[in-house]
Amino acid sequence: MSEGHALHEYRPGTTFPGVIGRTYDESSSAWPEPRRAREGAPNVLFIVIDDMGYGQLGCYGSPIRTPNIDRIASNGVRFANMHTTALCSPTRTCILTGRNHHSNHMAAITEASTGFPGYDGNVPFENGFIAEILKGEGYNTFAVGKWHVTPTDQTTAAGPYDRWPLGRGFERYYGFLGGDTHQYYPELVHDNHRVEPPKTPEEGYHLTEDLVDRAISFIADAKQVAPDKPFFTYFAPGAMHAPHHAPKEWIDRYAGAFDEGWDVYRERVFANQKELGLVPADAELSRHDPDVQDWGSLSADERRLYSRMMEVFAGFLEHTDHQIGRLVAFLEDLGVLDDTLIMLISDNGASSEGGPTGSINENKFFNFVPDSLEQNLAAIDDLGGPKYFNHYPWGWTWAGNTPFRRWKRETYRGGISDPFMVQWTNRIPARGEIRSQYAHAIDMVPTVLDLLGVEPPAAIRGVTQSPIEGVSFADALVEASVPSSRTTQYFEMLGHRSIYHDGWRAVCPWPGTSFAESGRAFGDPITADVLRELDADGWELYHVAEDFAENHDVAGQYPDKLVELISLWYVEAGKFNVLPIDGRGQQRFAELRPVIAKERSRYVYFPHTSEVAASAAPRLVNRPHTINALVEIPEGGAEGVLVSQGGVDGGYSLYVKDGRLVYTYNYVAAEYFHITSDDDVPTGRHILSMEFAPTGQPSIREGKGAPGTVTLFVDGEPVGGGDLPVTIPIMLGLAAGVSVGLDAGAPLTDAYSAPFAFTGTIDRVVFDVSGEHIVDHEAELRAALARQ
Repeated sequence: MSEGHALHEYRPGTTFPGVIGRTYDESSSAWPEPRRAREGAPNVLFIVIDDMGYGQLGCYGSPIRTPNIDRIASNGVRFANMHTTALCSPTRTCILTGRNHHSNHMAAITEASTGFPGYDGNVPFENGFIAEILKGEGYNTFAVGKWHVTPTDQTTAAGPYDRWPLGRGFERYYGFLGGDTHQYYPELVHDNHRVEPPKTPEEGYHLTEDLVDRAISFIADAKQVAPDKPFFTYFAPGAMHAPHHAPKEWIDRYAGAFDEGWDVYRERVFANQKELGLVPADAELSRHDPDVQDWGSLSADERRLYSRMMEVFAGFLEHTDHQIGRLVAFLEDLGVLDDTLIMLISDNGASSEGGPTGSINENKFFNFVPDSLEQNLAAIDDLGGPKYFNHYPWGWTWAGNTPFRRWKRETYRGGISDPFMVQWTNRIPARGEIRSQYAHAIDMVPTVLDLLGVEPPAAIRGVTQSPIEGVSFADALVEASVPSSRTTQYFEMLGHRSIYHDGWRAVCPWPGTSFAESGRAFGDPITADVLRELDADGWELYHVAEDFAENHDVAGQYPDKLVELISLWYVEAGKFNVLPIDGRGQQRFAELRPVIAKERSRYVYFPHTSEVAASAAPRLVNRPHTINALVEIPEGGAEGVLVSQGGVDGGYSLYVKDGRLVYTYNYVAAEYFHITSDDDVPTGRHILSMEFAPTGQPSIREGKGAPGTVTLFVDGEPVGGGDLPVTIPIMLGLAAGVSVGLDAGAPLTDAYSAPFAFTGTIDRVVFDVSGEHIVDHEAELRAALARQ
């Protein structure tokens, strides 16, 4: 080729360097320069485990077997002093952006967002995700598993999709968008659309296995085409969040392993932690938590139940470890493991959402519904299987965070100190070493960029970027003796506050978070008087450089130090959008939020469509409503679900069975109410309806929604009815989407075999929440359709 026809490369958006003549022979071509990663750039794998405490991994002293995770620790470094935010969504935004959770507008989980800058749940685009940065550096980017950083009102089929994984730099996604999901009947999203699991529980399906299969396939798809192109994979299984689900054979491996109780567990794990060098030799185990029962005071039935609940958790964790091992083994077989930077972390301390007695249904916690020992005992043989949404009791939560106090949602070290390990065998020479430097989840992104030699971009897709707030701890990965690069870190979660500075921690627990020690109820609203009282008397002070587990409150001895730290907390709060302090707890779930599809009095849904997310569904709790299905019943009859919302954890279903119209209401799996029509549903075109009319007021703090009556109709004529003496007060289910024509996901009732798809024809289903009694159903249907 002549010099005039030399090939040039250029970046899109720059001036074309070739020559464009009248004809090809008078022109010289130039190709856009492809994005290529730097020579020798490693793969990057983040593994984010959910609700796993400091004392639950084998390599952190636990008796639970986690050989594959332990191997990551033995091939790299393990941190004794890593911290998170005390809750999942906030921590995940820190991990993904390198900014504090209030800077990311994610003060709490997305479902608890409020209308303030640090709290609205919309991660700003000026806070770029590491996936966006590495994609610009020539990486493939994959996200697999739990997401939970998109505002709940934006997780519907109407979008917008710009805060879904594919909108924040990931090229492929497979997982679930919410905070948790059923491990056997998950609510799955592939890229930007809903999909069903590839198998049923009866065929051996389990979500963690599916997620690993998908992560492997994403990586394999890319590597077989471009073996030198690095990947960034964000792998976040739903484990170890409730529901605690695992195949029975994994659970039974731990039969009898926890019969001695949580106190013995703590003592043994603490001794192991000292031996491993994770805890200082002179450290003291934290005191017995006032909210946790003494194991010896429990009845034989309680000990049997609680031991089994922990066996289920342990089996779930070992099963999860095995699946992580499959992913790591695949990288080894592919020949890329040594060139892969792995960071494994838990997003917060162990979870207390099972309450003091454990639960067969975590949704009770969110609705203030107390658990029943009798019901829990009746379920003991099925725990870990698809029938229940189970969670262990506080005692195991507390033990799981050994040696620290308290748990998830609180900013004592039990909520914010978490396992963390790093492996990159081709670059980090340490093998099995411990690091004591102070670090926070926001430090992961700058450390990765430091190790990769990548400068944070000034802009991403035209949006000027905010400063990254984390600091790199890359030096500590190589040299154990370097000082901590982070000296100050604030914390705030649901009103619970704390701050670390130079070996000291000040903590201000929210009144009521320790039920045994406070006359206030968790979730009571804050007032200026309460805040002044807290700032005057509510703060505690710990010299954690000498008091690892926060055992000795020295506020009285060092009042000047305490005032210094309280003042520093307010300085940090001013920097990072932390105010206003909001300790309303579960009450924030009921906050009215703007939605893409405006709240209205009538909703029309169609069959063969995606499940309507709970955030976009009509609000039915504690208010009158009707559901009307326009159907065609063929000769010979039909059966199946007309519409359902919820699952094993709570909800309702309107269906036809044995010729009759039936309405089933699942009150958080504690009670089931079945209301059946007196006569068979006739063939032909009809409107099948139910109407709920409240007869009293809800008692939300007692876990009771408004009682009422249900009336069933065929073409506007009543055909049956009954009472609902109690209803769900806050949220129907943890992932309570509306499904037309079937019971999608975990079956809401055992009155039928899910999905129990309707065998007739459904034209549409209309919800009316106007509170007006419907007289002419067909006219109302026409009116509702006209308003769409």
